[in-house]
Order: sequence, then C-alpha cells, then structure tokens
Amino acid sequence: MLLKDLIEDARLIRERDPAARSTIEVFLLYPGFHAVIYHKLTHWLYNHKRFFLARMISQFARTMTGVEIHPGAKIGKGLFIDHGMGIVIGETAEIGDYCTIYHGVTLGGTGKDSGKRHPTIGNNVLISTGAKVLGPFTVGDNSRIGANAVVLQEVPPDSTVVGVKARVVKIGGHRVPSFDLDQINVPDPVAQQLCQLEKRIYMNEQKIKSYEHKETDRTDENAHK
Repeated sequence: MLLKDLIEDARLIRERDPAARSTIEVFLLYPGFHAVIYHKLTHWLYNHKRFFLARMISQFARTMTGVEIHPGAKIGKGLFIDHGMGIVIGETAEIGDYCTIYHGVTLGGTGKDSGKRHPTIGNNVLISTGAKVLGPFTVGDNSRIGANAVVLQEVPPDSTVVGVKARVVKIGGHRVPSFDLDQINVPDPVAQQLCQLEKRIYMNEQKIKSYEHKETDRTDENAHK
C-alpha cells in the first residue's frame, strides 16, 4: 500500500513538472520526493513516540535533500516539493492534498504561540519561492502565495497573496489551480495603493489650484471696485 501511494505521488509530480521525463526519474532523482519518503518514516516513528530516532532520521534527510520537515508535521497526498532546497516545515504544520511548494519556503511559527504554532495549508495550494507562512492560521483551499510573500494571517480560499506584509488579492470567485500561478504578472497591492495615493494627491492639488484661482479673481474684482 505504501509503495502504491509513493508511485502515485511520483506520477502526480511528473504530470505537474514539465521538466520530468518519467515517473521513474521522479522516483530516483527528485530530492523533494525523497524528502516526503523520509517524512513518511519519521512521522510514523513520531506517532509511535520514537521521538529521538524520528528527529535523527529527519536531520539526516535534511542533509541529503536540503528539506527540513519536522517528524510531527502532517502532510497529505500528492505534495510536490519542487527543487526543495531551503524548505522548513514546522512540527505542528499541516499540509493538505495536491499542494506545491517551491524552494526557500518556511512554514513556521512566530515564537509567540504554544501548542499549535504553525500554519495549516489547505488542498491545492501553491506556495512560491521564498514565501514565509508564519503562525497558527489556515491558508484556504486553492490559494496561491506569491514569491517572497510574508504571510502572517488567515488566507481565504481561492485567493492570491503577495507582498511583505502579505495582502490577499481576490480572484473574483474563480477557482485557482495550484499549479497555474503566473509568478511574474501577479498584482502588486503596494504599487496599487501608491497609485491611489498619487491620484488623491493630484485631485487635492487641482482643488487647491481651483480655490487659488477663485481667490485671485475675487481679489481682482475688489481691486477694480
């Protein structure tokens, strides 16, 4: 059963990665896939209270794959860790089914929480390169987190999140496939706010100029009198 699940995971990765030539290539050569295999073992040991052995193997896996997954983390089926280097997934993190995580991602805590300290990631979520998701909140199903975003609060389903501090960009109620994120042409909420401020400044300048013209005309009228 375990081997069948692993083969299915490898097949799903091949379908989602245009660089993959075959399922056997994923199975043998993909460190992100190897990290998931190691985690299945360490998570089993963790659940059977073999905490030291679980951590020891997870640290070995970190050295071999560049991916650090705490044995206590819960991971659903079909996780695709692309490239993988520099990924950190905390002890109480939970990841749903068919998610994609790129290199440099952290699913961590803020240091201010106890118990459930790490995020819960829904199904079909894509987390782009360098993103940091910090805290015990939920990222909703079918959401996308842009590159280098710092997410510190709840993300609704079917949303795109970008920026530092990250802001949610609504997708108009349409489902967002986790593997279709255009990582270049994502909205920039900071730039949008700056544009709005520039527009308001321009409008206020026009009002001031209009007021000054009226005052000048009134002064000229009084002078002629």
